[in-house]
Amino acid sequence: MAKTSKQTKKFQSKHLKHTLDHRKEQKKHKQLKDRHKKKATNGDATTDAQPAKSNEIFDDMNVEEFFEGGFEVPKEKKQAKGKDSQKSKKVESEDDESSSDEEILEHQDDLSKLAEKDPEFYKYLQDNDKDLLDFNPSNPLDAISGDEDDEDQEAGEEEDDDEDNKKVSKKSIEVEEDDKIEVTLKLVKEWNKKLNEPSLKLIKNIVSAFKSAVNVNKESQEYKYTVTDPKAFQELIFLGLKKVPIAVQKIVPYKTIKNTRTVPKNTKVKQLNTILKSHAGALLTLLNDITNTETAALVLSSVQELLPFFISFRRLLKEIITSVVNVWSSTSDVETQIAAFAFLNNSSREFSKSILENVLKLTYSSFIKNCRQTNIHTMPMINFQKNSAAELFGVDENLSYQIGFDYVRQLAIHLRNSINNTKDGYKTIYNWQYAHSLDFWSRVLSVQCNPEKEIKKQSALRQLIYPLVQVTLGAARLIPTAQFFPLRFYLIRSLIRLSQNTGVFIPLFPLLQEILNSTTLTRNPKNSNLQAFDFDHNIKVNSAYLGTRTYQQGVTEQFIDLVGEYFVLYSKSISFPELATPVTISLRRYIKTSKNVKFNKQLSNMVEKLNQNTEFIQQKRSNVEFGPTNRVEVNRFLKDFNWEKTPLGAYIVVQREVKEERLRLLRESLLEDEEERKKAKEVKDFQDSEDEEVEEAIDELESGEEDEEDEDEEMEDEE
Repeated sequence: MAKTSKQTKKFQSKHLKHTLDHRKEQKKHKQLKDRHKKKATNGDATTDAQPAKSNEIFDDMNVEEFFEGGFEVPKEKKQAKGKDSQKSKKVESEDDESSSDEEILEHQDDLSKLAEKDPEFYKYLQDNDKDLLDFNPSNPLDAISGDEDDEDQEAGEEEDDDEDNKKVSKKSIEVEEDDKIEVTLKLVKEWNKKLNEPSLKLIKNIVSAFKSAVNVNKESQEYKYTVTDPKAFQELIFLGLKKVPIAVQKIVPYKTIKNTRTVPKNTKVKQLNTILKSHAGALLTLLNDITNTETAALVLSSVQELLPFFISFRRLLKEIITSVVNVWSSTSDVETQIAAFAFLNNSSREFSKSILENVLKLTYSSFIKNCRQTNIHTMPMINFQKNSAAELFGVDENLSYQIGFDYVRQLAIHLRNSINNTKDGYKTIYNWQYAHSLDFWSRVLSVQCNPEKEIKKQSALRQLIYPLVQVTLGAARLIPTAQFFPLRFYLIRSLIRLSQNTGVFIPLFPLLQEILNSTTLTRNPKNSNLQAFDFDHNIKVNSAYLGTRTYQQGVTEQFIDLVGEYFVLYSKSISFPELATPVTISLRRYIKTSKNVKFNKQLSNMVEKLNQNTEFIQQKRSNVEFGPTNRVEVNRFLKDFNWEKTPLGAYIVVQREVKEERLRLLRESLLEDEEERKKAKEVKDFQDSEDEEVEEAIDELESGEEDEEDEDEEMEDEE
């Protein structure tokens, strides 16, 4: 059933009883007059009309009923007739108003019952005609007025009609402009001094002026103050953002309970809430128009100070969080992103019960929306969003588990549907949004499920590791063609990070081994002059690269890099020999059948490093006195030993330096190519514009010559 509006409740509590009593009296008075008229017309005719009339009245009613109906003092016939007609018109108008009021109340009652009787039609009205459901009856008392207020009421109705039709005269506009107060620098300084001993009226005036300054560029302005002086504008903005929160705390000091600021309940708080609720609209406008880091830091700091007052307004609080999340996810300035994240982090930890769930859901959804376009320019910003949002999911791990379980389940459902849909189902999986989602949750689990953090208690999020790994492996194997090798490499790196930080063993070498059997490495490649392929910022290969030597070299480099990064995770593990032996045998067999000399040499170096590390571990564990079942001692094995000093670790350190240099050169070349393309495009656009101007000039000349020829022909014809 629909809820009763606040205006209706207010009318029922304050004016309903008085209105009903008035209507009863009015109805009784009308009945008396009707009886009076009926008896006068249908009674016996007498020569003396006045006594007959009085007898008829007293025969029908007692004295009390007569005086309740009222009586009129007889005057001259003309005046009495005029007054009777006026009074009858007034009664009729009041009766019409009372009947219309009753119809309004009945209509509102029908609307309130509509949700229960016909929910589908009620939902349709919500979507298409919300104004009908929000119908609020006018107060019937406004229509009831004495003879003295009739003229004022008619004037007020005319003004309302003018406002509804938006026909405002120039004279009224000039009056409104004259009523506005100009905010000067002197007035702002005077307000600043008075804020040392603030009052509610002073804060209300400053907030009103601040709101008019923030909305100075908007067309419709109905504010008490106007700001035209630039210096006064700057001082007023600073006053509203910096000094008003301090003044508010002087009027109503916060109480800190368990590191959470709370506002005491009293009459001043209620008055302040109405003022600050208006102030929040101006702060939202500033948040949506942030242009630099200084402004962002100042606005976010002001909102942070006033946040305890906004906690009770859920809708307003959600709008504030949404605006801050939009700043965090859409700005290209890293410092502004950091300021927005600091606000989200601090407020989520202080008011976790009120806003944490909204913060987590909004950050994840906005991050997914904004990572649709991924390239060399946007990737740093996307990685920052992943890392910062992963920190927020550590505020309340139980709540984070519930939210994470729902989102990982959605990813699994998408994967299942894509497997069942054989035609174009892979498109829902093989895109940047899905890949970034899997990578994001691997970062969340890597940060929150680290064994160093789980010394006292195991994280609730650890239960998400297994389903996430299964979904990631399924997505990597969905289409095993060479065109989507970059996506497979991206997901393997995500799982390597997860295994490294959580200590969970994930069998990733089978994913890499499948690449060795692809035609990209088994067939002879074609020579090409293509630039080296960027695997870090692409998940799909263009058809021009397939089967070329350039792409083959890129795939082999990625394979060697990922094999080394994967096995270096276990370079200190006591079980490394058992883990590496099957891999070395498989790689040796492949080297014997492969004809790619350069790749075979790289694989031989990798096999040699794996064997050296195996001998190193065997030498270290030959002196131990515990068995494989003693998990405590197994985990302590070479715990204090630096992994970079192992044979495989030293090799990987060098490989990382080589890779960083190679990626730096690749990024520089990509940026140079983009600049050249921009310059070429600008030159082309300039040439096209010049060509258009030349063509227009030629057309004008040709049209001029044609006109001259026509004139010559006309002259010849005349001659």
